[in-house]
Amino acid sequence: MNSWIARFLTSSIGKKVVMSLTGLFLISFLAVHLAGNLQLIGSLDGGQAFNEYAYFMTNNPLIKFTSYGLYAGILLHAIQGILLWRKNIAARGTVRYAVKNDRVASATKSSIYMGSLGTVILIFIIVHMVQFWAQMHFTSNVGDVTYAGAEYAVKDLYTLVKGAYTNIWFVIFYVVSMIFISFHLLHGFESAFQTLGLNHPKWSPLIKTIGRAYAVLVPLGFAIIPILMYIENQQS
Repeated sequence: MNSWIARFLTSSIGKKVVMSLTGLFLISFLAVHLAGNLQLIGSLDGGQAFNEYAYFMTNNPLIKFTSYGLYAGILLHAIQGILLWRKNIAARGTVRYAVKNDRVASATKSSIYMGSLGTVILIFIIVHMVQFWAQMHFTSNVGDVTYAGAEYAVKDLYTLVKGAYTNIWFVIFYVVSMIFISFHLLHGFESAFQTLGLNHPKWSPLIKTIGRAYAVLVPLGFAIIPILMYIENQQS
């Protein structure tokens, strides 16, 4: 049984299934993450709502357990994506000189395109994790704050984020990364359902519409946050 699982996971279709499942998991996480991050915009409470949200996300046992799955999902998604990318780059030369097959050639180009986008996004994730998550957990750069009526102190992550978005180059990097994520989602959302065999003449158009809306609105929501916070910082 174990050997069958190993063969499946290392096969081309197995890698695509893993990519699809982890991709859908990460897509659902983005919506939750955005909902929390929107509390950064126009904060009139000095970041209290956002800091309490961050405290809940890092201290709730169920959320912490889910976060470990998230980290594993990101890592697995990236590894499988890189393996598929390398395989399709190698196959590109074969397709170029073999009998022309438009469908295979299109799939190969699509995979290489997604791999290129995924590499840039992986770099963004690493920078993002180092900038915020790692500093909050492993450095003394994030102080504690206790709000009125609270019985415990929380990490003042809001001040760290606000400080980061005073740097116009970091804001530009963040916004451009969201554009890459948008293009990645445009293809990945629909592709995941197709790989899992969930495409149907009745539902596929709806899935495509939802996927396109999600791929535009969610990255746009993330991109707006650093832009507005930068403007707020400039005006204060």
